[in-house]
Amino acid sequence: MQLRSAPRSIRLLSLGLAVSLAACAPIAPVTSTQHAETVKVLNRVTWGINGAALQRAEAVGLEQYLQQQLHPASTLLPGPIQAQIAAMTISQRPLAELVLELEQTRKRADAIAIDDDKKSAQQNYQQELNRLAREAATRSLLRDLYSPNQLQEQLTWFWMNHFNVHQGKHNLRAMVGDFEETAIRPHALGKFRDLLAATVHHPAMLRYLDNEQNAANHINENYARELMELHTLGVNGGYAQRDVQELARILTGVGVNLGAPAPNVKRELQAQYVHQGLFEFNPNRHDYGSKQFLGKSMQGRGLAEVDEAIDRLSRHPATARFISRKLAQYFVADEPPAALVERMAQTFQRTDGDIAATMDALLKSAEFSASLGHQFKDPVHYVVSIVRLAYDEKPILNAGPMLGWLNRMAEPLYGHQTPDGYPMTESAWASPGQMTTRFEIARAIGSGSAGLFKTDGPQPVERAAFPQLANALFYQHLQKGLSPATRQALDQAASPQEWNTFLLSSPDWMYR
Repeated sequence: MQLRSAPRSIRLLSLGLAVSLAACAPIAPVTSTQHAETVKVLNRVTWGINGAALQRAEAVGLEQYLQQQLHPASTLLPGPIQAQIAAMTISQRPLAELVLELEQTRKRADAIAIDDDKKSAQQNYQQELNRLAREAATRSLLRDLYSPNQLQEQLTWFWMNHFNVHQGKHNLRAMVGDFEETAIRPHALGKFRDLLAATVHHPAMLRYLDNEQNAANHINENYARELMELHTLGVNGGYAQRDVQELARILTGVGVNLGAPAPNVKRELQAQYVHQGLFEFNPNRHDYGSKQFLGKSMQGRGLAEVDEAIDRLSRHPATARFISRKLAQYFVADEPPAALVERMAQTFQRTDGDIAATMDALLKSAEFSASLGHQFKDPVHYVVSIVRLAYDEKPILNAGPMLGWLNRMAEPLYGHQTPDGYPMTESAWASPGQMTTRFEIARAIGSGSAGLFKTDGPQPVERAAFPQLANALFYQHLQKGLSPATRQALDQAASPQEWNTFLLSSPDWMYR
C-alpha cells in the first residue's frame, strides 16, 4: 500500500513540527527560511524534532549544532532518566561477572532431579535473561528519547542493526546491553576499524555467529562469511569462497569462555593464550598454517592474524563503498544517489574510515538537503519520534508501552533473527497492517499518557501527562506552510484527543 493513498484518518499531513516550537522561542532571531531549514534537518539527524533540540540548534546555529552532533561531548542525561539507567543491573555489574553467575544458575537448574523443581528453576533462569534484555532495550530507548547527542544515538541504532545479533540465541539476552554499550556506542562516530574490531572481540557476536565452534580441522565458516558479506565488503565486494574459507581459518580459536578452566596450552604457545572478560583466544584450537586472504599471503601466527584481517577488511575499497551506501540509504534515500555514495566512499578511504567525516560529507551534500521530509520512518523511528514530539523532555516512567508497540510492528530491539538486520526501506514497513497499528498508537498517546507515565509494581505511581499538541500560538506560527487539506482535517477534529491523534498519525509524520 502506498502511504499517501491511505484512509482519511491517516491521510493527514504532519503538523508535528508545531510542538517543537511550543517548548521555546528561538534564542537568536532567525528568518522563516532558516527556521524551516533547521526544522527539516533536525527531524532527520535527531530521533524526531522536539523543543529541546530546536532550542539547542538555534542557540548556536545549525552548522555548529551539526558539528557538535558529529563530535559529541560527554553529556549527562536528565536526572530522572540517568537515575533509571543507573538503577539497572546491566549498569551496575560487569558483563563477565553477570554472565558467569547466570551460567552457574543454569547449570544448577539443569542438574535438579525432580522434574517440577527443575522446570521452575529453568523458568526463573529464562525470566532473568528476559529481564536483562528488557533493561537493555529500555536503556536504549531512554537514550534515544533524551540524549542531546542525537546523531550518536541514531548511529548506535544503525550500527547495532548493521552488526546485528539476535537476543534469542543461547544467553545473548544477558549480553546485548553490553554489546551496545561497549562495542557499538563508543565507536559509532569514530574509526570504522575500531568499531569492527570491537564487534569481532565481543562474546555476543562470537556466540551469535558460532565462531566459538570454529577450530582447526573443525572449521565453521558462519562468522567469516557474514563478516565479509554483511559487515564489511558486501555481497558484491569482490571476494571468493576461498576468502571465506581462509578467513574462517584465521578466526579459529577465537571464542568465548563461560567459566571453564583455562585450557592446557602447549608450552610453546602459552604466551599466546588470551582470556579477557568472556573473550578467549585458545591457541590449541587455532590453525597456524599460512593463509592467502584477499589476494595477499598471511603468515600463521595466532591472534595477530585476526588484527591483520580486520585491517584488510576495514580499509578495502569495497568496504568504503558498502558502508557509505548503507549510511546514505539510512540518512538519504532507499536508493541513494550513486554520486553521493562515491563521494562518501572517497572520504571514508581518505580519512581511514572516519565515520564522522563520512557523515559530514553526507550532511553537507545537496542530495541530503533534497531528501528532507521524504524518508519513511521505520517503527523504531516512528515510536521514538512521537514520544519526543508529545512530551519533549518530560521523563517517562515506563518504556514498556514503547517496547510493546515495537513488538506489534515486528521491529523489537535485538529481535531480528538473521544477521542481515532489519530492512530500512519504506516498502518493508508501509503495509496496511503497519499503518493501522500506527494509528492505534497515535490514538493511545493522543488520548493520554498511554501508560508511559505509570510505573509497574504492587504500588504503581502515575503522573498526569496529556500531550498539549494543539497550542494555538504555535499552530498559527506554522499554518501558512500547511496544506489546505491538513488545516481542514485538524479543524474538523471534535476534541483535543482527536486533534492529537490526527497529528500523530498523519502521513507526513511518517516521514522525516
